[in-house]
Amino acid sequence: MAHITLVLPFALPAPEFAPDLTRALQAPALAALLSKTSGRQYRPLDAEARVLPHELWIARALGLARGLVPGVAASAMRGVGLDPGDGMWFVVNPTHIQIARTHLQMGDTRALDLREAEARALFDSARPCFEEGGYALAWGTHDTWFMRADDWTELLTASPDAAVNMNLTDWMPSGPQARAFRKLQNDVQVTWFTDPANAAREARGQLPINSFWPWGNASVATEHAQQLVAKAAGKTVARPRVAAFEAPGWLAALAERQLKSLAGLEALLDDDADWLLACGNVAAPDIAADWSGWLQQMQRLEAELFAPLLALLAKGRIKTVRLVLSHRDGLLETTTTPLAQRKFWRRPTLEPLL
Repeated sequence: MAHITLVLPFALPAPEFAPDLTRALQAPALAALLSKTSGRQYRPLDAEARVLPHELWIARALGLARGLVPGVAASAMRGVGLDPGDGMWFVVNPTHIQIARTHLQMGDTRALDLREAEARALFDSARPCFEEGGYALAWGTHDTWFMRADDWTELLTASPDAAVNMNLTDWMPSGPQARAFRKLQNDVQVTWFTDPANAAREARGQLPINSFWPWGNASVATEHAQQLVAKAAGKTVARPRVAAFEAPGWLAALAERQLKSLAGLEALLDDDADWLLACGNVAAPDIAADWSGWLQQMQRLEAELFAPLLALLAKGRIKTVRLVLSHRDGLLETTTTPLAQRKFWRRPTLEPLL
């Protein structure tokens, strides 16, 4: 029987909104999965982390984390058919940074509506800036590029989802190479200011792409070192197979299967493998504080994911279901089994979300 881990970023409501959202959410299958468990634990995010809880959790599950850094770049490159060689690479996301009343702020990259042709044009115009600085820029997908910067090993970066809508004074890359980053960033910003692709974007009512965001740095050497550390500590576990649904580019690149719809869930059970399924459809409404949209996406998961999983548990098709639900500050991890679902004395409730 298969083991399924569901990673659901932003499906754990923020504490200040949790009571109202939980009352409004009609999700009996999720309630059963959360209440009739063999294990449940809430884990706060380390205060020093510059990423979100689910990003670090996934990196650790795949053996790609170095302390609090999810070093996903090299593996993500291989996922889109690129060879990282022996370089130190960063995930690069084209983005828009704007001036708020008192500070710089970056919006959600999902809302940029960056089209393939625009992204290609911006990539091509920015690449000489990277090369003149001694760096390399590689195309992954329209919203996920990769930068080689072998001497930026001590640059401290944050994920774009951690920095979104925050005061960027606290989230900009820092460390010994921060000055080199700012110079490169400025060169790219100047180049993109007059780029025809941005003029076309503004003509159709979209924000210009005026900056890039590096994070998730890793090399093959750092991946190997992390694996040796885990082995020495006796923490090596079988790496799950990864599937993704409406996930950001870096996570989609790590997945061997990208689901176009959750109707493909049962196909994951054919080979009795351990699967990690990351569903990103709740992220955008949560980041935008669109609570009606958040409820809509959670109801979608209830109908298309939680209820089918509960039925598969009852049939004995799945051995365990692990839920990893997160918000900005921590994550809730629960595990249920067919035996746990027989605990009739436990009332199904969404109270674990509080």
